[in-house]
Amino acid sequence: MSRKYKFHNKEGLYFVSFAVVYWIDVFTREEYIALLTNSLPVLLS
Repeated sequence: MSRKYKFHNKEGLYFVSFAVVYWIDVFTREEYIALLTNSLPVLLS
């Protein structure tokens, strides 16, 4: 992974955006759904 896609300042504030690339089926693959649903409590706290 290139350096520009990594967070280097742990105390920094970052904006993360989701984008659909080549119509990847994010919500139809079980592992992606699990990742999103497991991350929601952390994001909402």
